[in-house]
Amino acid sequence: MVGYEFMEYAEKNKSTNELMNNIIENISEEEWKKKFNGYYKSIYELCSHMYSADFNWYKRFMQVCDFNVSNKGIFEKDFIPEGIFTKELFKNINDYVIMRKELDDIIIEFISKLSENDLEKILKIIDSDGNVFELKMGPMIFYMFNHEIHHRGMISLYLDMLGKENDYC
Repeated sequence: MVGYEFMEYAEKNKSTNELMNNIIENISEEEWKKKFNGYYKSIYELCSHMYSADFNWYKRFMQVCDFNVSNKGIFEKDFIPEGIFTKELFKNINDYVIMRKELDDIIIEFISKLSENDLEKILKIIDSDGNVFELKMGPMIFYMFNHEIHHRGMISLYLDMLGKENDYC
């Protein structure tokens, strides 16, 4: 199994998401979709982006490491498209919280099964412009977690703007 740092990242990611989601569960649907002046216009868009990014990263990881992970059924659908904001990914806040918890549990289970050799495996990624990248899986796992940290900070700012106490970091 891999070093403890990946599992610590996975567990901290899950627990911080849970703290953040405890706050999000108590905002109104109007606040959930309220438009701000950021690149992602609402808490809903940020949560959708974080979820779809993790979903897609996990699917990429499974292309080189096919572990028997429980609840794998949610990954039988295609990659969630990058332009996810043109359709509803979550019916409501509660739907998001349930799906996020399920995804975080799957990520922890996946991390628990990684070996040092797995971290050296090469992911072939094609971006939306058709550029092909070959990247080692280990650094991309760290990237996935750091991506969430960045966007949770943005959600914290939007919650501040709504006047919501949100010291979840």
